[in-house]
Amino acid sequence: MSACAMEHGMTIPVLTKTELPGVPIASRGKVRDIYQVFGHAVGRADGRLVLVATDRISAYDCVFEQGIPRKGQVLTQLSVFWFEFLAGMVRHHFLTANPRDYPDPYPRFQDQLEGRSMLVKQASPFPVECVVRGYLSGSGWKEYKESGAIAAMPLPAGLRESDRLSEPVFTPATKATTGHDENISFGQMADRIGMDDATALRDLSIAIYLRAAEHAERQGVILADTKFEFGADSEGILLIDEVLTPDSSRFWPRDGYRPGGSQPSFDKQFVRDYVDSIGWNRQPPAPALPPGVIEQTTSKYVELFRRITGRDLD
Repeated sequence: MSACAMEHGMTIPVLTKTELPGVPIASRGKVRDIYQVFGHAVGRADGRLVLVATDRISAYDCVFEQGIPRKGQVLTQLSVFWFEFLAGMVRHHFLTANPRDYPDPYPRFQDQLEGRSMLVKQASPFPVECVVRGYLSGSGWKEYKESGAIAAMPLPAGLRESDRLSEPVFTPATKATTGHDENISFGQMADRIGMDDATALRDLSIAIYLRAAEHAERQGVILADTKFEFGADSEGILLIDEVLTPDSSRFWPRDGYRPGGSQPSFDKQFVRDYVDSIGWNRQPPAPALPPGVIEQTTSKYVELFRRITGRDLD
């Protein structure tokens, strides 16, 4: 399902739903459409997936009817940048983002897949979100105000919203298929997946966060927090899904950082602020977004891509 939007006088296609005739879809999430790749044997999966990032946007677990132009491209191409940037420190599932190199019949659908899709290895996902927080914000700030701790880990008294933490904290969460993810303790995570895997994912998540945050800082961006997803194959742990995007992370412009309150951000907070300002009750259906909100949200996603990668979006 496609539409068009105007950006600086140009018509920008908006894709809110993929339609690949003859190709069954494996699942459709809030943002991504996922397709299983089948081998020559009829009905037999070959261990690969095609992930397509649409331009859908959600807030408070509701998906809006309108899409955000270029959002899917930013999510995919920024993930590809980070997969390549992190290749020396973690195995990942990314194979290629060139639809011409995908197995049949996917090259036929290049108009929908170009710039917004990845061919990836299939892995068995761990049923947890691996969240790393370098700054006190979002649900972490809310939890700290209530208990002085995050994920059962006490923090120093007197911290302000958006304060930088003395060291990153790992705050795992449940992976909810509907509704909100829920923060859990490291012990609860270990009970779910085993202590060895829990320790490996925690250490890997913090190491990735530190390396990515250092790069972002050089580019004038603060990586306040992020969530990773991991899976496993026959060779061990894999970093999967999208990585360090404005849908999975909180990015702030470094030159505007002022602790003590919320920060300007490069993500869909602009949409959340708008729907809050009009008194939406956060129940479906989601309200229509004005053209100005859509355009500003696109601008924030594209600007983050340019800052992090040092180049314009393809």
